[in-house]
Amino acid sequence: MINITERHQHIINKLQQKGQVAVLDLCDELSVSSVTIRKDLKLLEDKGLLFRTHGGATQNNPYTIDRPVNEKEHMQINEKHRIGVAAAKLIEPNDSILIASGTTVMALAKNIQPAALKNLTVITSALNVALELIRHPEIEIMQLGGLLRRSSSSVTGPYSENILTDFSCSKLFLGVDGIDLEFGFTTTNVMEAHLNRQMINISQKTIVLADSSKFGKRGFGRICGFEDIDQIITDKGISEHTHKALQGMGVKVTIV
Repeated sequence: MINITERHQHIINKLQQKGQVAVLDLCDELSVSSVTIRKDLKLLEDKGLLFRTHGGATQNNPYTIDRPVNEKEHMQINEKHRIGVAAAKLIEPNDSILIASGTTVMALAKNIQPAALKNLTVITSALNVALELIRHPEIEIMQLGGLLRRSSSSVTGPYSENILTDFSCSKLFLGVDGIDLEFGFTTTNVMEAHLNRQMINISQKTIVLADSSKFGKRGFGRICGFEDIDQIITDKGISEHTHKALQGMGVKVTIV
């Protein structure tokens, strides 16, 4: 039987390899009880070596905070640009699309080429997205109204949710703050999560734009589970374990 130091080293090594561990897997690998593993995880968390989660642990802090949009736009710039370019290629003539809020979907807005698209209609909750697209006279834009969130430069609330019931869109391009394989897709604001759910309800296809730093994170407001998402566009930083898990849940994953 291995001692506590060897167990802890095994846990740390596995975290470095996969980014996360599950209690039940560690029990099988180390031939100890779940009580023992949970005590080990607590001791390692107290030392600042990991963060405990439901049923396991992760290498990075799984909880996101609400950052201002002007701060987030300077994070993962190259990854967001590549994601935006790939997402823009999915837009077709005669599409009526929804663009939610966030800096990654803003990268999409910057890469839309309206000259190659006819009869494109964009509905958006994000003021910065509308201001980016308004310079293209070929695009018809509908700006949702409601309570303005300064941190995300977007609107939320029942007014914006209710008006969406009058529309049906071909595609939704959705930005998120966290993607957790157990908890699903989240944002830091519960009102924004409610609006995002309504956007999903009226869209034929939902495409999540998220750089790899969003995986393994949880925001306060849950948007949906994986069954509601058709495709995720992300960057090469996504782990092989997460990639395979998403494919197993029927989600198309595009890595740029």
